[in-house]
Amino acid sequence: MSYLLDLLASGLAVGAVYGLIAMSFAIIYKSTGLLNFSQGEMGMIIAYVAWSISTSVDGNPFIVAIGSISFAIVFALAVERIAIRPMMDEPILSQIMVTIGLSVIFRSLVILIWDGLPHGMDIPSGDALVDFGGVRVRVAQIAVIIALFVAIAAMWTFFRYSRFGVAMRAVASDDATAQLMGVNSGKVQMAAWAAAAVMSGTAGVLFAIGAELSPSLYALGLKAFPATILGGLDSIIGSAFGGLIIGVTENLVGGYFSSGLKEVAGFVIIILILMIRPYGLFGEKRIERL
Repeated sequence: MSYLLDLLASGLAVGAVYGLIAMSFAIIYKSTGLLNFSQGEMGMIIAYVAWSISTSVDGNPFIVAIGSISFAIVFALAVERIAIRPMMDEPILSQIMVTIGLSVIFRSLVILIWDGLPHGMDIPSGDALVDFGGVRVRVAQIAVIIALFVAIAAMWTFFRYSRFGVAMRAVASDDATAQLMGVNSGKVQMAAWAAAAVMSGTAGVLFAIGAELSPSLYALGLKAFPATILGGLDSIIGSAFGGLIIGVTENLVGGYFSSGLKEVAGFVIIILILMIRPYGLFGEKRIERL
């Protein structure tokens, strides 16, 4: 029983990481119609910047959080303005290819600026263990689960009650009509990219605290993508729960069957979902498949 609880706890933590990155995919798709395949790499770069900050401030978690969130926003706005916005009137396949090119560039930058070796995050408070009736989890794992549910609540409130959230939904529904009604689609796009970078960066930093920081961190984006498909590309909240389902499933498969099956469990789910429900568990039928 304790083994099952251990698997569920670690699965929820990994699932929360996937969920935050999956929400990043969904918020950009919902606001711009674009799939950003460099989302995992952006989270990786933000994690490396957080590591650089942590080594300068003796692992102070508050300074690391403020510094990494500030960098995430500036980084995302720069990527959106320099690489993405000039492509917005081009075919969707060209836009996607730009994000794939960015992913390769970001991976190379990590090697050039830092190195290819694994590192600890130098934030001792995040690595501490907490005992819940025999189930021991790290503070960083608890933090990422809390961060996911805070993000879910914030996104739900933002899109339901704020004027800017309604504007983002209008742009997602019909960009041309929204612009005729006075909605600034450029600002909507910038906000979506900034929010996505903060969420994927948070996931990357907290995962690196609990595990390790290395260039392979980008793979979190690949593992989170099935969660976005499972929840629905146009469903930000659904993507979050998709991440939890994928994370727990992977851990249970890896714990009771084999680590090899664990690596493919998420992709088996994505194939089954696409065959049965192409728009995801929480997505809308009118979604356009790419």
